[in-house]
Amino acid sequence: MQLMKNRIKVLRAERNWTQADLADKLEVSRQTVNALETGKYDPSLPLAFKLAQLFNTPLEGIFDPELELVSG
Repeated sequence: MQLMKNRIKVLRAERNWTQADLADKLEVSRQTVNALETGKYDPSLPLAFKLAQLFNTPLEGIFDPELELVSG
């Protein structure tokens, strides 16, 4: 199972938030934020929607499933 790349770290940095700041806003641990940013963990659907709402960005603006279509 391939994890999705995301822009969480970039979006967080644009707001000058620490990982701890973002964790507080999402009501998760700082370790969870770190795992999300480093691509070691994909969020649950409710957490993904919470991120989208917090960053005022559609899910597609945060997560990139990198679907590769194989032709032939």
